[in-house]
Amino acid sequence: MNSMPSLLTRITQTPGQCGGRPCIRGMRIRVTDILEMLAENVSAAEILEDFPDLEPADIQACLLFAARRTDFPRLTA
Repeated sequence: MNSMPSLLTRITQTPGQCGGRPCIRGMRIRVTDILEMLAENVSAAEILEDFPDLEPADIQACLLFAARRTDFPRLTA
C-alpha cells in the first residue's frame, strides 16, 4: 500500500496544461474529473477501464488530495 505522502506526488500542476488545474501524473486527466465520476457513483473499476493509463493508486491520490483541500482549521467561539 502506498503511503500518503507518496500518493500526493501523483498529483501534478503544470502551468498551461488543463488551465493549471491539478492532474494525475502529468496526464491531461484532471483530479476534478475523477472526483466527479466517483460522486456520480461510477466505480473505480469503471474509471480504470475507461482510462487505461490510470492506476488504482491514482484514484486514491485524487481522494487524498480532495480530503487535504477540505481540512480547514476548526474555529471555536
